[in-house]
Amino acid sequence: MDTRRDIGSFPMWERYRSKREHLVVGLMSGTSLDGTDAALVHIQTDAHGALQRMELIDFICTPYTNELKEVLIRLCSPETARVDELTTAHFGVSEWYAHSVRQLLDSAGISPQQVDVISMHGQTIWHAPVPSAFPSPSGSGNWNVSSTLQIGESAVVRERTGLPVIGNLRARDMAAGGEGAPLTPYADALMFRSDTEGRLVQNIGGIGNVTVLPAGSSEAGVSAFDTGPGNMVIDALVRHATEGRQHYDPEGSMAAKGTVHPELVEYGLNDEYFRRQPPKSTGREVYGADYAKRLMEFAAARSLPLEDMLASATWLTAETIVRAVEDFILPRTSISAMLTCGGGTSNDTLMRMIRQRLPESIRLERTADYGVPDDAREAMGFALLGHEALMGRTNTLSGVTGAKHAVISGHLTL
Repeated sequence: MDTRRDIGSFPMWERYRSKREHLVVGLMSGTSLDGTDAALVHIQTDAHGALQRMELIDFICTPYTNELKEVLIRLCSPETARVDELTTAHFGVSEWYAHSVRQLLDSAGISPQQVDVISMHGQTIWHAPVPSAFPSPSGSGNWNVSSTLQIGESAVVRERTGLPVIGNLRARDMAAGGEGAPLTPYADALMFRSDTEGRLVQNIGGIGNVTVLPAGSSEAGVSAFDTGPGNMVIDALVRHATEGRQHYDPEGSMAAKGTVHPELVEYGLNDEYFRRQPPKSTGREVYGADYAKRLMEFAAARSLPLEDMLASATWLTAETIVRAVEDFILPRTSISAMLTCGGGTSNDTLMRMIRQRLPESIRLERTADYGVPDDAREAMGFALLGHEALMGRTNTLSGVTGAKHAVISGHLTL
């Protein structure tokens, strides 16, 4: 019997932890709803099981079809979500994940038998870290409940690939009183911190989030939070203007032809979230279709063309990123470099605007300059989170999420 894949007993856990080298697949699909990212990473540990080295073996992105994007966009809005469609999508996106894993292993020339585990984030549909009232058993009051939903059934991925899957990586942090996000700062600290300079890791996906790595910091010194919309508002404007024929502004080319309108930017910035102190997290439920609609209505009342709307929305993203640095980071921490990653790095107009607003003392770089491709960082990060859980170590930072304590987060499908 292949005991590596027969993980229904605790000795398998001990075998995983006793190994010095592991092959782990990280699976990620972000709030941009652009596709599935799959990273195959080689993780080496020392004699005590601590991370020694992580190397990216291969990476692929499987773009979502326009049809699937439209389904997921509907599911992310209470006005258009249907429970039958949600249930089907929960299993359906898992077929995409399994397909991505097979394509990744074929590309890398690796057999499934050589892989230890898949660590799967899932597709975020709703993230509600601010508690809502929920009836308690006594009937005399309510519980305050924080919640999040990432769809993607790990059992499907397990059956299609033959590999164990660890998923649902946000839930336990929320149960411990945290926001369940951001999670990848744990991995950022292991991959990018420096003994000599403070660094930021700024991800620009559908939502922007930043990890703060003070010089010489331990995990306890790391902080992180969501800065606000990344590509989400820009994408929504493009989708609306093209009636779904186009889903993003390639390289920021349309925004580059427009003029930034300060009134529209200030209207977008008039939001409580940008003033709230970290830890904090947000998502499509805040900066999705309704937020974009309000911006479009404001712009339409002033007869702004699409190019001006996109220029303003792109500046809005740049402004929220840099204001977050100025308001919440620089007063406490000396920073020398911002390392950018995510789909937003391919938007030349956005990157130019960030450089224009960022203090001159901070270098604007990419995670790719440090051996981590811009679009692979999150998938690699989730591979590392799954690995740390299987090693029996906490894989969350309570100082980042606001949880009462760090936890070992993740559900394992045997």
